[in-house]
Amino acid sequence: MGAAANPPPERFLHQSIYFISAVVFVVVPLFLPAYTQSLMTKILIYAIFAMSLDLIYGYAGLPSLGHAAYFGFGAYSVGVLMVKFDITSFWIAAPVTLLLSGLAAAVLGIVALRVSGIYFLLVTFALGQLLFSVAWKWDWLSSYGVEGLAGLSKPDFGVPSFSLDSTGFYYFVLLIAAICLVAMRRLITSPFGLALQGIRERELRMRVLGYNTWACKYTAFVIAGMFAGVAGMLFAYHRGIVLASYFDIKYSALAFLMVIIGGTGTLFGAIVGAVVISLLEYYASLITPDRWPLVLGAVFVLAGMYARAGLGVIAFRLWERALLRWKP
Repeated sequence: MGAAANPPPERFLHQSIYFISAVVFVVVPLFLPAYTQSLMTKILIYAIFAMSLDLIYGYAGLPSLGHAAYFGFGAYSVGVLMVKFDITSFWIAAPVTLLLSGLAAAVLGIVALRVSGIYFLLVTFALGQLLFSVAWKWDWLSSYGVEGLAGLSKPDFGVPSFSLDSTGFYYFVLLIAAICLVAMRRLITSPFGLALQGIRERELRMRVLGYNTWACKYTAFVIAGMFAGVAGMLFAYHRGIVLASYFDIKYSALAFLMVIIGGTGTLFGAIVGAVVISLLEYYASLITPDRWPLVLGAVFVLAGMYARAGLGVIAFRLWERALLRWKP
């Protein structure tokens, strides 16, 4: 009986990596300079963005290459409210962001989900570039002398004499990221999430079983767009400026690479991918600014050749294997 009680419980083994990751994100930033805190803030925002894409790509099998459309809607929602209407309240910006991002996904989803496979990829790419062109050409979406909306401040919570410094803003983003992770985790483990995975594997069989597969995919598409909008909103607060390039293929491709490199259909893999890509971008830009895309391409090729399951999935398996070998 004593020997059986000694090994760590299986549930602890499975959840321990999440606990350690949480400790790292909560404790380590307290001892880091402001610029490193800023980098970790960016990682968390990218993690939300990548998880939102993994929701439709990894679990529903919808390879969107225009996911930055909703990222851009989230950023512009905050920018327009703050610059054009002088509304800085977070309690107004947050619901407006969710509403507009969800509405954009609802409208574009009707068009995109008329096709599937590679055609879905191309249609989402085209829709994202269309929005990029609109944001680039529409003068009302720019500040004076700037191709974008500049001068954004940190969110206002309506508390007198309270403002967020870099550390406070980091923990605010961490809180939002944790809420998003828990919400998406609950979603994918629900009957709806299991239905999405069934559609990804055998859509025809799910139809035969009586599921409205189009409605399931459409609902997931809208929800993912809302989460991407949250990431865009936080990115606008973080950067202090909103640019038309937030709609561009660059951000859609970055999210796509994060999901693939980290491991599709895991959420945790999307977080790992966000960490890897963000650190690569930062350090490669310091060493060789002009060749950062080359470094990213090389890492993607190597990951595709030697880590097809995803770096996050491989790291998770190695972690569990190491813990299972532990003997007290």
